[in-house]
Amino acid sequence: MSTATQTTAPGTGADEELAAVSTESLAALLIAKERPPRPSALSASVTFGWRAMLKIKHVPEQLFDVTAFPIMMVLMYTYLFGGALAGSPQEYLQRLLPGILVMSIVMITMYTGVAVNTDIDKGVFDRFRTLPIWRPAVMVGYLLGDMLRYVLGSLVILAVGLILGFRPEGGALGVIAGIAVLIAFSFGFSWVWTMFGLMLRTEKSVMGVSMMVIFPLTFLSDIFVETSTMPGWLQAFVNNNPVTHVSSTVRGFMQGEWPGTELAWSLGWAAVLIAVFGPITMRLYNRK
Repeated sequence: MSTATQTTAPGTGADEELAAVSTESLAALLIAKERPPRPSALSASVTFGWRAMLKIKHVPEQLFDVTAFPIMMVLMYTYLFGGALAGSPQEYLQRLLPGILVMSIVMITMYTGVAVNTDIDKGVFDRFRTLPIWRPAVMVGYLLGDMLRYVLGSLVILAVGLILGFRPEGGALGVIAGIAVLIAFSFGFSWVWTMFGLMLRTEKSVMGVSMMVIFPLTFLSDIFVETSTMPGWLQAFVNNNPVTHVSSTVRGFMQGEWPGTELAWSLGWAAVLIAVFGPITMRLYNRK
């Protein structure tokens, strides 16, 4: 009994295929004749914004904070404080709903920092930094994706309020103007959380620090009661609180007024937040 071993003679089979690839032909394959154009800043930002939306598509539970949470807030505060502060829940709702709208959207801005920190932990940012794109596009994309979540949350709160009896005297234009100011402020405020998302080590740390900042800003404002009912030393903080300015602006538009001073303060705060925390965020991103 014998064992036969088959061998391939030199110059035949696989060796012939390898020999057919010359140095010149391999170079021609590796060297592109024309480099594709570099994407614009807007195109890159929109692409990363779309990426943020796809994450929501695959994990729809992320929408709980802009659906279930706002509904709970409106129902709880309306029927808990309405009778004591305004005589009836429906009457209190006319003042409360614009404030709850601001409070809910400002609170969910912290999830931008959580998402950034999660991607860093997974190593996704290491890939992003190698791409030939506008550097801030990654961060701007996060914020653009979250803006759609803010709009969705605003619509949910408004729908619940209308069902409960909220009637904005400013009509549709007043509601749209109020939501637009809130979204603009939330875009600027979100840069604070992107900074924390890059600075802190864990997702829980980002959420803990965010809540320590958000709770004083939202509760020490004019969302629930008039500032005139507060002690003088507290009014000094509340009247200069950016959340108070945004809440007063949204409430003014929805009540059919023109809150010019409060509008200027709200947009001014948004611009300051972007100007201060935007560069800090990008410096941390480049050095991370």
